Amino acid sequence: MSTAVTDLSPYPIVQAPMAGGASCPALAAAVSEAGGLGFLAAGYKTADGMYQEIKQLRGLTDRPFGVNLFMPQPDYADPSAVAVYAHQLTGESTWYDAPLGDPDSGRDDGYEAKLAVLFDDPVPLVSFTFGCPSRDVLEAFSRAGTTTVVTVTSAEEAQTAQWAGADAVCVQGVEAGGHQGTHRDDPERDGSGVGLLALIAQVRETVQLPIVAAGGLMRGSQIAAVLAAGADAAQLGTAFLVCPESGANPLHKQAMTNPLFVRTELTRAFSGRPARGLVNRFMREHGPYAPAAYPQVHYLTGGIRKAAAQAGDPQAMSLWAGQGHRLSRELPAGQLVEVLAAELDAAKRALAQRGGAR
Repeated sequence: MSTAVTDLSPYPIVQAPMAGGASCPALAAAVSEAGGLGFLAAGYKTADGMYQEIKQLRGLTDRPFGVNLFMPQPDYADPSAVAVYAHQLTGESTWYDAPLGDPDSGRDDGYEAKLAVLFDDPVPLVSFTFGCPSRDVLEAFSRAGTTTVVTVTSAEEAQTAQWAGADAVCVQGVEAGGHQGTHRDDPERDGSGVGLLALIAQVRETVQLPIVAAGGLMRGSQIAAVLAAGADAAQLGTAFLVCPESGANPLHKQAMTNPLFVRTELTRAFSGRPARGLVNRFMREHGPYAPAAYPQVHYLTGGIRKAAAQAGDPQAMSLWAGQGHRLSRELPAGQLVEVLAAELDAAKRALAQRGGAR
């Protein structure tokens, strides 16, 4: 099916925008050149930093690509809870010789400045995480010729995106690595996320928008499954994280298949928002006590995470990973796109043969 999203690339394969360095221009370019849709992650970058990466990416490919923005966050965090958590982390700060960061470094992630850059010099696609932009913003992107996608984790959030005028939704199942893109961070709903296949069905029956499916996808057969369930394209993050073009820390890449890290969990330990990562010491020791305070906790723990990486210690790094991380393949990104496309075709043929045999 031809949609605003699938028209941008030959294959219905989207490389997820992974904030923190993994989704760099080299990775996005390799994916787009191979026939997928590459993505840059503007989260945690300045507006100029985002613009420089866009310029770099355009120098590497003339194929379409996307840029992901974080929505500004409401100020609902309890300062006293953040202070208590900071006190709990003093031992980590001492051990890694890294001062705790300023939790009040900013909640808007430079949103307005990034919008100004993207309106002035439009890109093919912009997606949004942690909320839905206003109708005015989405209409402005439409006038600029930019396709817009809103990340959703429920049918209700998908309705909000449709009402606001988004071109498509990225439906994120609870299996996904990294942050859950919920529009409202409600700690009472921790652990209540919906699996991807069930969520696709719920969203498909609720809105008329194209669906990009995300969450634990690592093989072409899984892409075929979500397409059969009603998605128009599939978004993969963890699968591309270990590629040589990825900007992820080598320790993070190695951890994907390291037998020391056998499972993932959702945690607030590193950022104050639910995010799925490999279970390590920091997550076990601090996860149960981390407050609902994003991005305050993200800034608070930043120095510790960086120092742990520099010390070669993955036990205090945020090792974001989807549930399918053990299926990671250390292939060049372009080759991985080709392998996924071949697997997708094989799965489609097998499905057609089974259907014809009945």
